[in-house]
Amino acid sequence: MGTQFFVTSSIIIATFALYIGIAIYNKARQTSEFYVAGRGVPAVFNGMAIGADWMSAASFIGMAGTVMMLGYDGLAYIMGWTGGYLFLTFLLAPQLRKYGRYTVPEFIGDRYNSHAARVLAAVCTIIISFTYSIGQLSGSGVVIGRLFEIDAFYGTMLGAILIAFYATFGGMKGVTWTQVAQYIILIIAYLIPVIFMSFQITGNPIPWLSYGEIVSKLGEIDRELGLSEYFAPFTNGTKWQFLALLFTLMAGTAGLPHVIVRFYTVSTMKAARWSGAWALLFIGLLYLSAPAYAAFSRFILMKNVVGSKIEELPAWTKSWVDTGMLKVADANGDGILQWSELMISNDIVVMATPEIANLGVFVIGLVAAGAMAAALSTAGGLMISISSSFAHDIYYRVFKPNATEANRLTVARWSIAVATILAGLVALDPPGAITQIVAWAFALASGTFFPALVLGVWWKRSNTQGVIAGLLVGLIVTLSYIFAAKYGGWTILGIIDTGAGIFGAVAGILANVIVSKLTAAPPQHLQDEVVNLRYPEHMTYKNGEIFLNEELNKTT
Repeated sequence: MGTQFFVTSSIIIATFALYIGIAIYNKARQTSEFYVAGRGVPAVFNGMAIGADWMSAASFIGMAGTVMMLGYDGLAYIMGWTGGYLFLTFLLAPQLRKYGRYTVPEFIGDRYNSHAARVLAAVCTIIISFTYSIGQLSGSGVVIGRLFEIDAFYGTMLGAILIAFYATFGGMKGVTWTQVAQYIILIIAYLIPVIFMSFQITGNPIPWLSYGEIVSKLGEIDRELGLSEYFAPFTNGTKWQFLALLFTLMAGTAGLPHVIVRFYTVSTMKAARWSGAWALLFIGLLYLSAPAYAAFSRFILMKNVVGSKIEELPAWTKSWVDTGMLKVADANGDGILQWSELMISNDIVVMATPEIANLGVFVIGLVAAGAMAAALSTAGGLMISISSSFAHDIYYRVFKPNATEANRLTVARWSIAVATILAGLVALDPPGAITQIVAWAFALASGTFFPALVLGVWWKRSNTQGVIAGLLVGLIVTLSYIFAAKYGGWTILGIIDTGAGIFGAVAGILANVIVSKLTAAPPQHLQDEVVNLRYPEHMTYKNGEIFLNEELNKTT
């Protein structure tokens, strides 16, 4: 235990020092650097930063565990989260970049020429980002709590303090380059164990090719034990829940403010598209590996742990039992551990697997560092979104437009510090598993920003009254369904709280369209601006005609 603790803590401390050093070196000194990294991030590095921003604790820590426990039904997370990037890259990112604002609320406020819409969008951003950040800080508590064998309270607060420091200091500029480093660390930390397990179990070091064989063997074991087969569909929920969750995650991805703002950090529409392409490649490396990780982990547990005498279980089980995230109960009193007697939290599978598979102390430490990188990278982006919504969209654009740049930066930094501490306090007793909490954030984004942004970019008739109605109705419907499903046990077609976004999105779109149709059309210049977003940067739509920018400059 002493060697493992020394190696793991050394790796984590070294990565923490790296993040802090990068933040100090890339300190934001102007508001453009604080909010959009000066709009000078190369597409390939922005793709890495998007990948790190995206692959949160839910992806790194929770997703493989969710797929391991749910089998086929868990694939909705992988397909939804990945498919959403296609929505974002083709439907929204280039157009939003051409509009040239700092934040999503700023786009909505200016597109609809409404401070009320701007403030409402900022409030939605804060709610979504705060919910999402609870999952990330909860993940950091899992990692640090297990590493130091301390209460998750201290792990969570340590993560919050670190995030508050480098996000407050570096702003988007510092967070961007920190996320590039975090992506490299987390992807190496994720791939090494799954490659080692693949070679250990099948003799083939390429997990994407070998895990199909293990899935077939898992099916045989499930049949022997009388369990639902691992790859049988809809055994842990209805078909409608699968589809609703899939849509919620896809639409939520396209509406997440902390992801969209990453496309503002590049210089052109073309760079925004390439950022999305690079991000899909970098994200795919982890997402294509998660099902293999899940299958290998389940196989090792079933072969090496299930069926053992309870008093002779491996030493790693005691460490995780002490955290409260693993429970072993001899329900039938035979002294032998059955699969049904092993209650393992989805959130510890990735962290525990290197110990389960005896991959060595270095890999255990590397996975811990990767998990922290995943949690911290996303949390940093979320805190920037919360800060920009409050300091830029509400404080500067609405209440104090004459504020100096120094004053705006001070407010932005203080808002990050306060938001991080509050999120850390809530994360001490999280209301659900990491993937569940994150799914709520996606549901809220799909019910609010997905309708507002898609209609705002692609339907010029959408007006101020319509977007306000859509945001309010989408938010209320989504929140109501989450609470009704989780705490009231009330569902439609078996769709539980994590699929609430489909109801919010439909309600938000209908409210926006109906109210827009019943009220006056937007001014013509706003309609022209919307149409203009559909054309490349060197072209401008004006007065019903398309001009090359050089021609337009000559005429004006």
